[in-house]
Amino acid sequence: MLTKRIIPCLDIKNGRTVKGVNFLDLRDAGDPVELAAKYAQEGADELVFLDISATEERRKTLANLVLRVAEQVNIPFTVGGGISSVEDVDILLKSGADKVSINSSAVKNPSLINELSAKFGNQCIVVAIDAKQIDGQWKVHLVGGKVPTEIDLFDWAKEVEQRGAGEILFTSMDHDGTKNGFANEALAKLAELVNIPVIASGGAGNTRHFIDTFKIGKADAALAASVFHFKEIEIHALKSDLRSAGVLVRI
Repeated sequence: MLTKRIIPCLDIKNGRTVKGVNFLDLRDAGDPVELAAKYAQEGADELVFLDISATEERRKTLANLVLRVAEQVNIPFTVGGGISSVEDVDILLKSGADKVSINSSAVKNPSLINELSAKFGNQCIVVAIDAKQIDGQWKVHLVGGKVPTEIDLFDWAKEVEQRGAGEILFTSMDHDGTKNGFANEALAKLAELVNIPVIASGGAGNTRHFIDTFKIGKADAALAASVFHFKEIEIHALKSDLRSAGVLVRI
């Protein structure tokens, strides 16, 4: 059985780590290079770096900042934000990223997933899906959650797997930053539908939420931000509690 992964997320805006609630009301959470180094030392399994305003501002991910973070960590490192071409991915992998995360660009041009997977291998390609419930249906949103679509979360998840995604990073916009727990019902459905790892994102507030997303939501990994940034949960202690609850993690 594969171990479950704990993944701190660095949402980057103007070169700083930020965190909000439901994708709004962002507040500063520190220097991304310092936080990355700290999390690597504390036992994080991976890191995710998302340049959250790159798509909206129509610019590329901050490759020089990616390089600085990569120099500080010895764990897998995923980078997303403003990625829309083979050239973009090539630059980020050469800057030290192990994987890339694509979101809006994949929805607008689904064949990009096929192209990137063929060029770099599906182990490098994470498709991030931001979704919220509208009239009881999970609908995909783009551009940092600002642009709604009529695309169904589950249909899109199946398509991205077929096109060559190696992982899905699902963020529930309804749960993001609320600290009320992950969207476990949707996560469990995703786990049934696809055969690639699903990373749970949005809603972590305490250790029980992590246990539940692994046991009830069947997530392969759990991503969180503010509970780690603001020292509400310590990664070593979290992993110890997960082990005690019967969840297999790397200590």
